[in-house]
Amino acid sequence: MTGSETGSIEDYFRKNAPDDIRKAIKDAKKGDILNPTYPYSERMKGKDYNRQMDALQIELVKLQAWVKSTGQRVAIVFEGRDAAGKGGTIKRFRENLNPRGARNVALSKPSDAERSQWYFQRYIPHLPSAGEIVFFDRSWYNRGVVENVFGFCTPEQRERFFRQVMPLEHGFVNDGIHLFKFWLNVGRAEQLNRFLARETDPLKQWKLSPIDIAGLGKWDEYTASIAETLTRSHSEHCPWTIIRSDDKKRARLAAIQTVLGALEYDEKNAEAVGLPDPDICGGPDIWDA
Repeated sequence: MTGSETGSIEDYFRKNAPDDIRKAIKDAKKGDILNPTYPYSERMKGKDYNRQMDALQIELVKLQAWVKSTGQRVAIVFEGRDAAGKGGTIKRFRENLNPRGARNVALSKPSDAERSQWYFQRYIPHLPSAGEIVFFDRSWYNRGVVENVFGFCTPEQRERFFRQVMPLEHGFVNDGIHLFKFWLNVGRAEQLNRFLARETDPLKQWKLSPIDIAGLGKWDEYTASIAETLTRSHSEHCPWTIIRSDDKKRARLAAIQTVLGALEYDEKNAEAVGLPDPDICGGPDIWDA
């Protein structure tokens, strides 16, 4: 975030945020959940979270050993509202894994040459090789949501994307790639509150981009694009897993449990893995606009 942009989030909060969103942020006490439709009123206690996360970290190490020894290929796509916790969740997946076999892919905006190519072309080289787990911090689904909201693609280009994305992903799965698609969703007040915190934290200001700032007033446009994208790119073989991430701790646990629960790796401890919380983790039917 540049110097000229510093204060833009606070300015939006004071002048343009909906009254109910501003009130929710002002009235919130520490630990409160700001989204009134979220199934919990308070955030998960740190003690409970740490106990479960520690057990899941051991299972992730076992999973990676199995992936490497058997030549499995795992691709995990993270999409979601801005500030929904994608990067933090990926960090918890990877923190005890060998980075040589657990790559993070976060591509910048396409170059002029890439814009002239087949849309999916720049993502293909980053798919996992044998023994790898690859995390996509945003993905080809930019075309379904962000590019549509800001007019970075034409309606024709977006329609072509929807015609191609499901056959392409089915091809990944048919070739043996374990594909997971996560959509992390967060309520409007919680999103704005996280943006405000980032703007005042010199260690986190880099997380704010001009697109984040420009998108503050486009909540409804995002909602429509997200709903259509989830509907048109969800299938039995390549499903979306929606995680309501107003509470980051619960969201991180649910994401890791989803991956561990779906793969039969060596020495798996099913009791330690547990089951994702169905109140915050499921199919597109639990998506909260």
